[in-house]
Amino acid sequence: MNLVPTRWLAPILALFLVFSVLPAQAGALDGISNADAGSGVREALAKGAEFAVSSLGQQNGFLGNKKVKIPLPGYLDDAESALRMFGMGKQADQLVETMNHAAENAVAEALPILSDAIRRMTLQDAKAILTGGEDSVTQYFRRSSSDQLVTRFRPIVKAATSKLQLAEQYNNFAGKAANFGLIDKKDADIDSYVTHKAMDGLFMVIAEEERKLRANPLGAGSAILKKVFGAL
Repeated sequence: MNLVPTRWLAPILALFLVFSVLPAQAGALDGISNADAGSGVREALAKGAEFAVSSLGQQNGFLGNKKVKIPLPGYLDDAESALRMFGMGKQADQLVETMNHAAENAVAEALPILSDAIRRMTLQDAKAILTGGEDSVTQYFRRSSSDQLVTRFRPIVKAATSKLQLAEQYNNFAGKAANFGLIDKKDADIDSYVTHKAMDGLFMVIAEEERKLRANPLGAGSAILKKVFGAL
């Protein structure tokens, strides 16, 4: 008798489960109309965007959240102990606070841009989000709104950091360090650094909300979300 080697049993079982679940999932989604699919995805997008903006775009939304708190950038972060040794601890703390409060102020302005991305979503986008990975909502926002967010965030960040002398010193120092490959060029300007960290934090919180929705659609508190994401 030819028996399947034990070491192959787990991979074979995994493949069986994948191919037995996919048709069932596809069948469940076939029962969802295009209108319901679009409505469900739009509501999921809006729910994630509104939560992320409201939680991060407030006082200490970044500074008080360890997951998204923006540290001193790259090379300057490594030099923090030296800054404190030379009596610049207060300035270093002030820069961290300013960066995070700037991110909070910037993210507070994000909702109109995210809402516009939701309005521009096509049926094809909605289907891709539904059948995509657990962060497909977040990836849609990244593709559709990153450029607009950078344009909106950067002047807000710059208005805050320009008040600090240490920020200007960082830009001068970091620019030279980037030329020697010591830090990433995108981190060589503090306004660019904070702008992109603010976006990263925004998208991370949206992704967390999306994972919660996909894991427990019945607890979403909305009939359309339960119907559409419950079919996945």
